Amino acid sequence: MFTLSHKAGGDRSQGKILISTETHKTVSDVIAANFTALTRAERQLAETLLDNYPVSGLGSITTVAENAGVSTPTVARMVQKLGFRGFPDFQARLHQELEATISNPISKHDRWATNAPGTHILNRFADATINNLRATLAQMETQDFDGAAALIADPKRRVYLIGGRITRTLADYVFTHLQVIRAGVTLIASGSSPWPHYVLDMKKGDVLVVFDIRRYEQELETLAKAARSRGAEIILFTDQWSSPVAKSAAKVFRVHIEAPSAWDSSVVTLFTVEALIEAVQNSIWEETRDRMKALETLFDATPLFRKPFQERKG
Repeated sequence: MFTLSHKAGGDRSQGKILISTETHKTVSDVIAANFTALTRAERQLAETLLDNYPVSGLGSITTVAENAGVSTPTVARMVQKLGFRGFPDFQARLHQELEATISNPISKHDRWATNAPGTHILNRFADATINNLRATLAQMETQDFDGAAALIADPKRRVYLIGGRITRTLADYVFTHLQVIRAGVTLIASGSSPWPHYVLDMKKGDVLVVFDIRRYEQELETLAKAARSRGAEIILFTDQWSSPVAKSAAKVFRVHIEAPSAWDSSVVTLFTVEALIEAVQNSIWEETRDRMKALETLFDATPLFRKPFQERKG
């Protein structure tokens, strides 16, 4: 697990910040963290809740119990064991999460504006970004990061990238770098009509990198399922609540995106993908260096970049 040092705030232990992640954890995080401590019946309930999360937990306590094939007292015991005051408290948290994932830009802006402190917007954005970075790194495992880098760096695998309405710019950014680093990289055009043609060419072991944050896009979930059915390995960049694409993904990066704005923040997502780009580049540097040299030769043959000290004519 990553640790991020920061001079202001927090308790220190051996030079490390002790990050309180409770405010950042979703109900699914809490269930996963305590899964091994649950009884057999409680694990059965937990698996049912996570299978269609968070909708599976929004019915009455009787309905939730029946859907999981357990007793009502089992539901009541488990939610208390997880730290909730009772089933109503448990459901309230689920409703808050669901509301957060479907918030539109106007409601997000109004929520921040209502509680906005008197500090300058630059300070508020900086605080939000630092909190997002700390919370994201606190729950990110190095082996997952390294595994994603290894998948993308493998020359035997083609790499496909796609993003949503806003996140397509992130997919394009990663694509621009990866096509310099290695061969066999494809940016999937936006919209549902062209993607079946890309899936048609996917082979077992190929990699699909998906960017999907709230409000999650149906076509990305459908694409991920189709790619997975052809044996593709899916790497997902999503938010703390997690896109439905996660059910098809081999690696999931859950990045915190809240900001004092009508829009979600992409700062920590960009931080993560830039670190991933470097990890991929470093792991196959010899091949990448040869590609870079060849590319620079091609650049020299074009007027794309201004050359310093170039002799002026006229």
